[in-house]
Amino acid sequence: MAKLMTFLILLVILSLIDLYVYQAIVTVSKDFTSGWKLFIRYGFWIFTAITFGAILWYAYGDPYKYGTQLRNMVLTGIFMVYLSKLFGVLFVLIDDIQRGIRWITAFFQRGADATSTGETIPRSEFLAKAAVITATIPFAAMTYGIISGAHDYRIRRRTIYLPNLPKSFDGIRIGQLSDIHSGSFFSRTAVQGGVDMFLKEKPDLIFFTGDLVNNQTSEVKDYVPVFSKLKAPLGVYSVTGNHDYGDYVSWSSPEAKQKNFNDLMEAHKQMGFNLLMNENKILEQGGDKLAILGIENWGAGRFAKYGKLDLAYAQTDEAAVKLLLSHDPSHWDAQVRLNYNDIDVMFAGHTHGFQFGVEIGDFKWSPSQYVYKQWADLYQEGNQHLYVNRGFGYIGYPGRVGIPPELTIIELKRA
Repeated sequence: MAKLMTFLILLVILSLIDLYVYQAIVTVSKDFTSGWKLFIRYGFWIFTAITFGAILWYAYGDPYKYGTQLRNMVLTGIFMVYLSKLFGVLFVLIDDIQRGIRWITAFFQRGADATSTGETIPRSEFLAKAAVITATIPFAAMTYGIISGAHDYRIRRRTIYLPNLPKSFDGIRIGQLSDIHSGSFFSRTAVQGGVDMFLKEKPDLIFFTGDLVNNQTSEVKDYVPVFSKLKAPLGVYSVTGNHDYGDYVSWSSPEAKQKNFNDLMEAHKQMGFNLLMNENKILEQGGDKLAILGIENWGAGRFAKYGKLDLAYAQTDEAAVKLLLSHDPSHWDAQVRLNYNDIDVMFAGHTHGFQFGVEIGDFKWSPSQYVYKQWADLYQEGNQHLYVNRGFGYIGYPGRVGIPPELTIIELKRA
């Protein structure tokens, strides 16, 4: 019953948005021929009915009968349509406000009789046209983000200077991937292109910082051969993210959920990833030691805290440098900097940069910054560093606008 009431309330709200947008369409098309008027107006309501049908299908249809990709595309389409309409509604509201002011002014200037003669205050054709034009902007941008932005992989290079970095590891190049979200991909060829681009950088070491899938391990099956090509002389190391545990799926039993997670760990193994589950790996080179610590997902927010940094940190005292793989960047302020001030660099992901934003030179903005203090790129506090990868894949909206998918190359240099 609660779900039905929520659904009905949503339909009422969306219907009001549609009615407002329709007013703008009527105003803009008032000088069209009668045939075009009918085509546009009936077409609007037919399209709206189809959209409502899609909402009904998404809300009550079998989530796995037609595959997650189709559901994602349907949800994205619904979101794009109503986000665009909301932009248009703003101008119609402005028009209504100014019409209301004019009506009130007329009421007090000429009296109630003058406002009750049946004369109406016409809508502004300029604002109606502005509403229609403005509504197309987010729709066009999000369409471009799907077609071009989703797989527009960019290499980002950063250098981190560490005073305690041993000479044997001076100049080591680390490649980082994060948030693959294989269940969202719609072009294996494009994904393969991103992997090939990454491999051309020839990193000494590769880190993957979680979220291999959206919900179920079966999503990565077709991409195991693609990501198994990721190789580096010093190895490939990985950790889990919040989406890797199957926490967002209703499982038939706890055993089914555990099997899904066991399959995920096996997928990491098949791809040649050394999955670190609250543990560490000591690399030794020229008599010098570097520790790679990896923990399960741990975040300061509402996400489950599976990670146990104390276990991963154990027996790393002899390592001159400690590098931590932890999916959620909020872990850095909440635990790492507070209790482990000798962890030199933490590698994270999770935020995706919201898959939407603006980055021009040193200026960067994204809605993500209102949720996460550290949401993209390199941060430093004292001698500790955090790098937040913007993500390789995408989830929900199958695209990116202004925040392209990222392949990171970080070089460690002796300060």
